[in-house]
Amino acid sequence: MIIRRRLTVGVGILLATLTAGLGTALPAAADETPTKASPKVELVLDVSGSMRTRDIDGQSRMTAAKQAFNEVLDAVPEQVQLGIRTLGADYPGDDRKVGCKDTKQLYPVGPLDRTEAKTAVATLAPTGWTPIGPALLGAADDLEGGDSTRRIVLISDGEDTCGPLDPCEVARDIAARGIHLVIDTLGLVPNAKIRQQLTCIAEATGGTYTAVQHTDELSDRVTQLVDRAAEPVVTPVATEGADSCTAAPQLKAGLYTDRQKFGEHRWYRVDVLPGQELRASVSVSADRAVNNDYGVLLRAVTVHGREIVRGSESGTGRTDAISSGLRYPKPEQDDTDGEDKPAAETVCLQLSNSFSAPASVKTSPGMPVELTVDVVDAPDDAADAAAFGLGRGWWLLGVLVLTGLIAGLLLGWISRWRIAVWRTN
Repeated sequence: MIIRRRLTVGVGILLATLTAGLGTALPAAADETPTKASPKVELVLDVSGSMRTRDIDGQSRMTAAKQAFNEVLDAVPEQVQLGIRTLGADYPGDDRKVGCKDTKQLYPVGPLDRTEAKTAVATLAPTGWTPIGPALLGAADDLEGGDSTRRIVLISDGEDTCGPLDPCEVARDIAARGIHLVIDTLGLVPNAKIRQQLTCIAEATGGTYTAVQHTDELSDRVTQLVDRAAEPVVTPVATEGADSCTAAPQLKAGLYTDRQKFGEHRWYRVDVLPGQELRASVSVSADRAVNNDYGVLLRAVTVHGREIVRGSESGTGRTDAISSGLRYPKPEQDDTDGEDKPAAETVCLQLSNSFSAPASVKTSPGMPVELTVDVVDAPDDAADAAAFGLGRGWWLLGVLVLTGLIAGLLLGWISRWRIAVWRTN
């Protein structure tokens, strides 16, 4: 009995010692796990005098920018540290030297207080010059420190008015610092010189340029860029679409780049298992002068040529990229004992465009294409029209014909009944 008691006590002491050791070791191990630094984003807004111009949805450019900023601030992810810098917001005079120093940080880069940031934006009024170069240098300094991803989003309606400090050279200098800072630019005026300068700034740091002419476009694009800062960087894979589905490259989930000539069809293939949903989107960039009125069509087609679902979008020459997308949820198959797993369905993606250009514009190489492919678990109750076959052409046509036939019979019967009653009376 004494031996058993001693053994029990000894085991208890050993377990207590191990528990205490694990209790102190586990937090230490957790503390050693590196935490990912929060991404930093600074929005740089042009508040120069030209922002008073009323040409965006019937309101001034400044009003449109404020409205877009309020929507963007509501959607900023919690992990993003965001700041706001202005240019041309304070000095209304004619002294070039003073006006070209007119840039300041309106809201510091850090955890976002949405109410405070909105209040700061609400006080802005179009005032002075357009010192883009100095504003970019200030924004780069605002984002210094740490090893997080950094992004500047510049919104402007004009060229820099503070030469000889070239903002494109400023962007190249920022890129040469090696701090992995990306500058994205948005232009509010479809002007060739403005587009050229803002494109140069963006390309110097691996960013993007977008022309916007509507408030919702501005809000959506800035929100997208802020969200992109919070997401891991995805390197696009170069691919080459074919002129038929049988020769098309097999794609998996990912981001792909290609080039497409004017009026060309390009094909790609994706395998979709039962119970999965194919989500595909494409953007075609008009990187040269094009004629107005164009469109992009993305179709999902079976290997036998039957259309499953399509997505399309049209443009009128006022934007630099046009996008479209589609979703195809493939229903689950009932389990059958003794049979092999269901095979994947090969879905052919056809990309078409209706771009045209003046005779003086070169059509080679083709325009840049960015194709995103994702294959996820299909929803249980899909709200997508393709899930019910309504996006598959003949089904929709059949439903419409049947509905029209029934409606015609009912109307005909009611008319005959009313005529019969009238004759009787």
